[in-house]
Amino acid sequence: MIRSIECRGIQHWMHRLNQQGLPGRTALHSPTAILLLLMMTSVSAQENATGTGREVIDAGRFPSLQAAVDAVPATGGTVRIPPGNWFLDVPLHIHSTNTRIEGSGPATNLVNRNAAGEPAVLIAHRDRMQVKKDDRLWRANISDLRITGNPASGDGILAEYVEEIFLQGVTVTACGGDGIRLDHCYEDPRISDCLLTYNRKIGLNLIGCHDIVVSANHFEENQDALHCIDSFNLCMTGNNLDDHLDKGVVIENTYGSVVSGNMIEECNGTAITLDRDCYGITLSANVIAHNGAGIRLVDAHGCAVSANTFTIMKTDALYIGPDSGRITVTGNNFCNSFIGPQTVKRAVDDLAAAGLILDGTSHNVISGNVFSSLTTKAIELRNSPQATSITGNIIVDCESDVQADTVLPAPVP
Repeated sequence: MIRSIECRGIQHWMHRLNQQGLPGRTALHSPTAILLLLMMTSVSAQENATGTGREVIDAGRFPSLQAAVDAVPATGGTVRIPPGNWFLDVPLHIHSTNTRIEGSGPATNLVNRNAAGEPAVLIAHRDRMQVKKDDRLWRANISDLRITGNPASGDGILAEYVEEIFLQGVTVTACGGDGIRLDHCYEDPRISDCLLTYNRKIGLNLIGCHDIVVSANHFEENQDALHCIDSFNLCMTGNNLDDHLDKGVVIENTYGSVVSGNMIEECNGTAITLDRDCYGITLSANVIAHNGAGIRLVDAHGCAVSANTFTIMKTDALYIGPDSGRITVTGNNFCNSFIGPQTVKRAVDDLAAAGLILDGTSHNVISGNVFSSLTTKAIELRNSPQATSITGNIIVDCESDVQADTVLPAPVP
């Protein structure tokens, strides 16, 4: 009915233009006439659209959030949740493809009251982990809302076999499990502009994912910040990690990834760990500050560690172990809080600053780094590392097992 009225109104103005007596076809070529024709074309296109209007759902008009989600057609749609505390005793189950759950900012708060370890939000086919490949959900999207858990609840968001999932502008806090857990969400998961805080396990847990983007998120005081396990092609950039009870970033059995431009501060454990057959990973331009340890390469090959700043590290700013090798370490700065002659910024009980450990590793390049005023050795050699070139480094005001340019000999065949 509205579209019919719009069309009649446009036709009325076209008729008035023609009645003005403009010569020839001038009226039809006037700017007003052209604009009206474009409006008619737009209305016609709307009339030909396949939507029914049922795809945009106001959750406030339903008896429960689950009823609103269940009303999404099989082809997908948007559920808009008004402000307020929305209490959940069982998981809110999103089970349709092409579905967007949209809050009204942090005033929309999904409160998980479940005390049996269940998630607040479950995104999965009804067959869960037994779903056939052709039946997996695609393009789930959650944005602009807050999720609050409790110590006995499960994950904030649990997604299983969801392709091209997109989470943006979501705050997940105080969950008994992970903040966000993506379990085999293989194709192109994207997590951006989220705040993950005070979750009892991992802020963001990525298992069996591929072509992952994690960008511009805040992680604070979870047990660990991020795990990327059995995955491919993680792109983690521009995130802020602070005050974690144990580790920052843990990457295992993953290749072809980049962790760059992140600030990782005050993890009680290690800031970044690579383990279990990692290869082809770049760790670059991160600030690794005041953590229990810095970067730990437990089982990693063919990786680059470059242009990172390791400042006031309590132990082992960079550790390369016996099961790791073929690593390039270039352009990094290992430092304390020196800010000028005879001056440091930190208190006398906070002067620890650690360097590089080469522990039984081989075939590495250590070049162009600065080691200054450390409380450990700048470069410490353990268990006879071999076939490693150590050149062009600056060592200031600290001891080191290597002072001059050195090439550690290769193993005898």
